[in-house]
Amino acid sequence: MKRLHVHVGVENLDASIGFYSTMFGAEPSVVKDDYAKWMLEDPRVNFAISAGNHARKGIEHLGIQAESAEELGEVYGRLKAADGPVLEEGRTTCCYAKSEKSWIADPDGIVWEAFFTDGEATTYGDSPALDQLASNDTGSTCCVPKSVGAA
Repeated sequence: MKRLHVHVGVENLDASIGFYSTMFGAEPSVVKDDYAKWMLEDPRVNFAISAGNHARKGIEHLGIQAESAEELGEVYGRLKAADGPVLEEGRTTCCYAKSEKSWIADPDGIVWEAFFTDGEATTYGDSPALDQLASNDTGSTCCVPKSVGAA
């Protein structure tokens, strides 16, 4: 069963951990110096916050977290059928996790990721340059690897 993912950039990590822990009635399952994550069952969401150099204040992105490679393949099929370029990041380390992921932006520029996590990492990792993906230019393939192209 897939899980909604929400990632929010915050200014004060400690204050935000306190706020969201109270709001969710649960402590985060992962806490780092610049990151925290709650894997909630009710509502079924992977909710993450980050602060520092890799965080813009506000909603960073939304996503669909698959629980298996097969589920991820199903979600990838939907991304490719959507009207816009897909950035296939592939194997990556991000948010202290090892994952397979791809990205797309909706018609209003809101960035979505689809991913399957299969391990932990000791570093935050990197994210691709998503600003161009969310540029609202759905006819552009500026940030998409040439092998992917527009859907």
